[in-house]
Amino acid sequence: MNEHAVNTRIKETGIIAIIRGAFDEAQVLEIAETLTKGGVEAIEVTLNSTDALARISKLRETLATSAVIGAGTVRTALQAQQAIDAGAQFLVSPNLDLESVAVAKAAGIPHLPGVFTGSEAQTAHAAGCKMVKLFPAHMLGPAYLKALRAPLDDIGFVPTGGISAHNVGDYIKAGAVAVGVGSALVQGADMDRDELLSRAQRMRTVVDIARRH
Repeated sequence: MNEHAVNTRIKETGIIAIIRGAFDEAQVLEIAETLTKGGVEAIEVTLNSTDALARISKLRETLATSAVIGAGTVRTALQAQQAIDAGAQFLVSPNLDLESVAVAKAAGIPHLPGVFTGSEAQTAHAAGCKMVKLFPAHMLGPAYLKALRAPLDDIGFVPTGGISAHNVGDYIKAGAVAVGVGSALVQGADMDRDELLSRAQRMRTVVDIARRH
């Protein structure tokens, strides 16, 4: 799957579920499978999670057709290369590191750097990023996203931070091509799987409704 195909898949699903923390292999697989059943088909494993690179490799192997698997909290070019070698199909960062962007571009996979200002977003776009992570989104909310998109409407913004089923519709209506969601979906290894499925389905429904209006 090339860069364009992965970008398209992320935009279509509209939700990147973020798995962060101490999870063993079986737990990560079960969580990821539950998310995909709930209609969330883009999954990010952050590099500051337990054995993150191994988890990414296993998810790629197990969910090869049902989801796209990415690496999050990618802060350096070395981490970017390690994540790609592990099989990550996209990279997400809390920061804008142009060396990391270059590594991703060379490998032909999407990189979503963390940006907060118009200048950062434009710098990322000029470096070849089709989508950027607006982070931390909750600081200024959907109105700020809408203001950024007015002059930067050719950049795909993926707000992350404080996104929940209660406000995700507002971000979609403000122009988000997708959202990154952490604890509002995945709260911990011992989280009830039926509850996780319910949360994923609810968020999927809210995003779909917002896109139709």
